[in-house]
Amino acid sequence: GRLEAVTQQMGYHPQYLDSFLKTQHYLMHMDGPLPFDCRHYIAIMAAARHQCRYLVNLHVLQFLRAGGDPQWLRGLDFIPPKLRNLNEINKILAHRPWLITKEHIEKLLKISEWSWSLAELVHAVVLLAHCHALASFVFGCGCEQDEGLGGRGLLKPLSPGNQCFCEATTSNGFSQELLRISRKRSLDSCMELDSLREHMQRIHVETEGREETRLLQQDREEGEGQGAEMGVQGGTERRADLSVGLFPLADTDGEVTGATNLACYMQDPDFGYQDFARRDEDQTQVFRVQDYSWEDHGFSLVNRLYSDIGHLLDEKFRMVDGLQSSAMAKRQGCEPSVFKRGIWNYIHCMFGIRYDDYDYAEVNQLLERMLKVYIKTVTCYPEKTNPEMFDRFWKQFKHSEKVHVNLLILEARMQAELLYALQAITQYMI
Repeated sequence: GRLEAVTQQMGYHPQYLDSFLKTQHYLMHMDGPLPFDCRHYIAIMAAARHQCRYLVNLHVLQFLRAGGDPQWLRGLDFIPPKLRNLNEINKILAHRPWLITKEHIEKLLKISEWSWSLAELVHAVVLLAHCHALASFVFGCGCEQDEGLGGRGLLKPLSPGNQCFCEATTSNGFSQELLRISRKRSLDSCMELDSLREHMQRIHVETEGREETRLLQQDREEGEGQGAEMGVQGGTERRADLSVGLFPLADTDGEVTGATNLACYMQDPDFGYQDFARRDEDQTQVFRVQDYSWEDHGFSLVNRLYSDIGHLLDEKFRMVDGLQSSAMAKRQGCEPSVFKRGIWNYIHCMFGIRYDDYDYAEVNQLLERMLKVYIKTVTCYPEKTNPEMFDRFWKQFKHSEKVHVNLLILEARMQAELLYALQAITQYMI
């Protein structure tokens, strides 16, 4: 038994971890507009945008535990149109959130058989932003290499345990009330891993059997019209597709494994981050926090449409801002608040968000080049991060201080995505 990697890393800052777990638990397991299986599938879609196998595999397990349809795990072509329609906003939020417009919101909310309600969409948007930002943390701290999810096992267990960060825990003094709620309400506790493996293997066998019968029947029908040879070839190709699409399966050792390719959860995989202020083309206008901020606008909107989540998110934003960073700031020769604000504003700047009362010349003075390269990589294209980058930057800093930087990246990125999405929703409502 061991604490998995995200909990290990965030555990360097227990107060923040407590706040994170409460938010995660509320998003995934408490009352809300979206069904439980859909929440985990949305998380899979979000994590796949950054090729984060760690999060995809975790939420695949959670999706099945919540009673999700295993056929959905074959990819976007096998899910309801309503969920599939979320793909566009997922793609844009993950890579270029400044492109979100009220037209994207209107398309999802329009009157039709597959329309979203405002409350459902806000829940989905928070989930997407949460998982995109968490993917940055996973890659930034090397959690993608966790041995429990098929990586190289670079991280050592800090203390005994057997809980995923998706499940609330009382380790390090976390709330007893949260554990009571978790035991009572969480869908995660109803199935042990061994029975889950058996469940997935049974699903695999049953699905293969049904698909084989269907393909044989289809081959016979094709053979009658086009000849037996063509029917056999068609059936062979379709069976090959099925073997690739089923996910997850059990390997030869009986361990749960994921798909080798996450492309089935994505459309337009080449769509990625581009610098907001590219000089060779016109860009969307800069997002000015003075015109639309989390404190004055986003908080009240999200809290009104998805009860209490605004309070939890606000607590998490404030918690990361309040973490002690005196050692980091001292090494950089400045006050802790100045240093943290430099990192936060630099991240928002990469997404086109500007503060009129901030002198951006401070960023270059506060953040050395290697640190800026690291922050930009983890924020904008985290899948390109590797454990060596984590080890190289700030060699003189403690591991906990590096984790602190990654927590700032997580929260600043999440707030940036939320600001764009919530502003678009506000414009639609007006």
